[in-house]
Amino acid sequence: MLKNFDEVLEKVRSIEPFTVSVAAAADKELLQAVKTASDLGFVRPVLVGDPKAVGGICEEIGLKPLDILAADGEEKAVAAAVKAVREGGAQVLMKGLVNTSVYMRGILNKEHGLRTGRLLSMMAVYEAPGYHKLVYCSDSGINVAPNLEQKKDILKNILLATKSIGLENPKVAALTANEMVDPKIQSTVDAAGLVEYVASGALGPDLPCIIEGPIAFDVAFDPHAAAHKKIDSKITGETDIVIFPNMEAGNIMGKSWIHLCKCRWAGIVLGATHPVILGSRADTPEIKLNSIALACLAARS
Repeated sequence: MLKNFDEVLEKVRSIEPFTVSVAAAADKELLQAVKTASDLGFVRPVLVGDPKAVGGICEEIGLKPLDILAADGEEKAVAAAVKAVREGGAQVLMKGLVNTSVYMRGILNKEHGLRTGRLLSMMAVYEAPGYHKLVYCSDSGINVAPNLEQKKDILKNILLATKSIGLENPKVAALTANEMVDPKIQSTVDAAGLVEYVASGALGPDLPCIIEGPIAFDVAFDPHAAAHKKIDSKITGETDIVIFPNMEAGNIMGKSWIHLCKCRWAGIVLGATHPVILGSRADTPEIKLNSIALACLAARS
C-alpha cells in the first residue's frame, strides 16, 4: 500500500530504470520533468522528433537521453515512439508536443499501434489530505458515459495496473449516488453488474479484488456513514479503487479534490499494451513527474 507520491517515487527508484519513449519531444517543460526523473535514476529517455530541436533543449537543460530518434512531423514522431514501445525498446509511451488526436490515433492504429482489444481508460491517482493512502480512480478523462461492458474493461485495466504497482486484493467501490439498485438509475444497475462480474470469476484468480456497489461516496470512505445507514461494508474507510458512474462524475470529483482540497495527483492511460502518459501542457512539473513514476510502476510485469 502506497500512502503518498513520495512513497511512489521511493519505490520506483528502488527498481531498475525504465525506458520512456517520448513522442515529439521538443518541449522544454516536459523534458525538464523527464530530466528530473532521469536524475532520480528511474528513467532512461528515448526522445523522438527533430534531432536539432530536441538536442538543443537537452543541451540547454543538461539532459542526456539514451537516444534521439529522428522523425519529421507529428504523425511520424508518434509512429516512431510507438514503434519503440511495441518492439520492446521502451516500456512507457509519453506525449510530447503533439496534438492529442494524432497521439491517440498512433496508439490505436490497428496495424502498428498498441491495441489490446480492451477499451482505453484514464486512471487518476489522488493523494487526499485526511485519507491514509492513495486512491486510484477511473474513468475521469476518456470515456464519457461507459456502459456495463465498457466498465468491465475499465475495471480490468485498473486492476492490472494496480497489481503491477503492488496493490494486492484491492477494495473497489463502484460509485453511485446510493446503495439501492434502481432501474431508473443506470449507474446503480451497472454497479451491481460489476459486482456480479467479479463474483462470476470472469477476471480469473490473478486479479482478485473486493468490490461493492452500488455504493455512495460517504459509505465507501466513512465507516460512521456505513454504520449509520446500517450497511455491512467490507471496504468502508479502506477503499483503494473508485469506478466512476461516468466521466462527468469523475472529472468533477477529481477537480474538486485538486482545487479545494489541494490534492496531489497523477494520471495515466490504461488499456494499451503498455502504460501511456497523456498529460497536458498545463500540468505542473510535480504532476508530470508523478505521472512518469506511476506509469513506470504500472509497466512492471
